[in-house]
Amino acid sequence: TEEADDQGNILLPDDICLPSTGEVDDLEKLIDHVFPSLDDNMADSSYMTSRAILSTTNDNVDKINIRMIERFHGDEVIYHSFDSAEDDPYGYYAPEFLNGLTPNGLPPHALKLKLNCPVILLRNIDPANGLCNGTRLVVRGFERNTIDAEIVIGQHAGRRVFLPRIPLCPSDNDMFPFKFKRKQFPIRLSFAMTINKAQGQTIPIVGVYLPNPVFSHGQLYVALSRATAKRNIKILIQKEKPKEKSNKQHNNPKKRKRPTNIVYKEVLTG
Repeated sequence: TEEADDQGNILLPDDICLPSTGEVDDLEKLIDHVFPSLDDNMADSSYMTSRAILSTTNDNVDKINIRMIERFHGDEVIYHSFDSAEDDPYGYYAPEFLNGLTPNGLPPHALKLKLNCPVILLRNIDPANGLCNGTRLVVRGFERNTIDAEIVIGQHAGRRVFLPRIPLCPSDNDMFPFKFKRKQFPIRLSFAMTINKAQGQTIPIVGVYLPNPVFSHGQLYVALSRATAKRNIKILIQKEKPKEKSNKQHNNPKKRKRPTNIVYKEVLTG
């Protein structure tokens, strides 16, 4: 690798980068690399939870998770949340408006799941029995008011649990001009997750999706250091689809492989 320039940009090694064409197929290639032979391994919990795609924002992560759950076999089950504005006695905020909100750290209004899909817990429910914020599970069954799931990491791996709907509020109370509450199962799909959510996790096989290669200090280091070996990392720095008049600029490989970050080189020497 090269030294960082004065903006903190570093040229990533070719062997961990997927070439970007600017087309939607780029993301499909990353998915296929991280989840090879998906059709044959959907019921294998160790396969499902030994890999993930990391990205910078919930929007990016949601896009990947939607694609993945569509690929997954089986019938889709949708759980809808019950949303309210707690300090809105006159009902100024319509349910449709509240349903469309998905603050950081909360599950979506329409939680779409299939049997054996991987999920991540968003709250501490029962830490003594392995149900902590960040616990990874796979879905094993559906009930009207509970989800049957299996813990797949840590000392409680293999334990079956029943997850209830619980009331959830954003951690940032000033996000809205009202107190937002969502009653929903405290989980999200975890084929993909944000880099911040992955902090502290070991994920043997990691894909990193960067539609925008600008990072906060150390964020790329966190993403790459989740994997157990350099050979298990693939990064897609998505570039815009090239215009005819700027093909020369877009075809410069150094341009497309320079995310901004200044602490990560030790990860790439393993």
